[in-house]
Amino acid sequence: MKIAAFHNLPSGGAKRALYSFVNYLTKVGHLVDVYVPSTANEDFLPLKNIVNKVNIFPVRRTFTGSIYSAFKYILPIRISLRDLEKTEKEIADVINKKDYNIVFSEQDRYTMSPFFLKYIKKPTIYYCQQPSRSHEAILQNISQNIDRNYPQWIRRIWHKYSISRSSEIEKENASFSKYILANSYFSRESILKSYGLNSFVSYLGVDTEAFKPLEIPKQNFVLSVGSCSPSKGFDFIINSLGYIDPKIRPKFVIVSNSVDIRWKGYLEQLAIKTGVDLEIRNLIQDNELILLYNKAKLVVYAPYLEPFGLVPLESMACGTPVIAVREGGVRESIIHNETGILIERDENMFGEAVTKLLLDKEKRQKIAQRGIESIHNFWTLEYAGERLLKHLNRVMEVMK
Repeated sequence: MKIAAFHNLPSGGAKRALYSFVNYLTKVGHLVDVYVPSTANEDFLPLKNIVNKVNIFPVRRTFTGSIYSAFKYILPIRISLRDLEKTEKEIADVINKKDYNIVFSEQDRYTMSPFFLKYIKKPTIYYCQQPSRSHEAILQNISQNIDRNYPQWIRRIWHKYSISRSSEIEKENASFSKYILANSYFSRESILKSYGLNSFVSYLGVDTEAFKPLEIPKQNFVLSVGSCSPSKGFDFIINSLGYIDPKIRPKFVIVSNSVDIRWKGYLEQLAIKTGVDLEIRNLIQDNELILLYNKAKLVVYAPYLEPFGLVPLESMACGTPVIAVREGGVRESIIHNETGILIERDENMFGEAVTKLLLDKEKRQKIAQRGIESIHNFWTLEYAGERLLKHLNRVMEVMK
């Protein structure tokens, strides 16, 4: 089939998921053209290496755009959402005139549900990794650690005008989608609550040709991966490691694709306070990441209500046990005490779980082996691609 793919993503898990899906589709013989606004990140896992063609459409700043969106600019280039909408409409118009069988749309880094959905006329699947979470009380609470320098009245105005307006745009854009896919049942429920729309679960997968055991010695550190921002729960992990006896306390290594400088400073000060040896690494290559997965004794994972999370899968594929907080989509990928450890969000309990597994080499090896088996039985890119392809075929059938 001939497929047009759209995205306006930053670097990170969603872009990796898109790359994997597109890579599978091209490998099994489908032609894929990619369409993106110039605000999309095409440096991280560039799609031009695996698709027929990548078409980039510039997002131009206009005076009328600034009037439309006075409280919501795309920093640092200060392009308004109206400018973005004009570009995404232009992309949709181009695709509508061509002979594509189906369109695969990912999310938008600024509006979550893209404006693109309003204007595309061809059979389309919208892969919604997650609805916007900016309204969630837990994220607002933990962000106060870095936002307290701003007066309360400014925070109230930002929430009332920017977040509320963004939510309206996101929900309206999503309403134009006729077929939505989610990455987990947890995400499916979030979509239902946020948009009032049905969706179908199409689980992601991990590249087992890249993420695999390397049979190299383990080192005394634990690893976590994700953007250096409040939602990823790195502060929780630092506090948890602080409960571990300093004689056996491991170093904590964070690998991030993007860093909030204020949050990084907060984490560094917290690590000093709790006596945790912390290292934060940013924008490393995949081969370095895979080495770290293999060298780490454990991967620790504690984001707040993560919709799915590729990190546990990548870790299991490399043969490194995962200890994760029991919430969000991770409950669907880890089987407690078999392929990983799931713990309530309690710093003391989490620290105890880390300690026990660090001291029990036999259990670590057992969990590692079962994790590898779980990946190869269900969570490979091939299985994920087959799941997606079933939905693509169904959409073409029902939307003829």
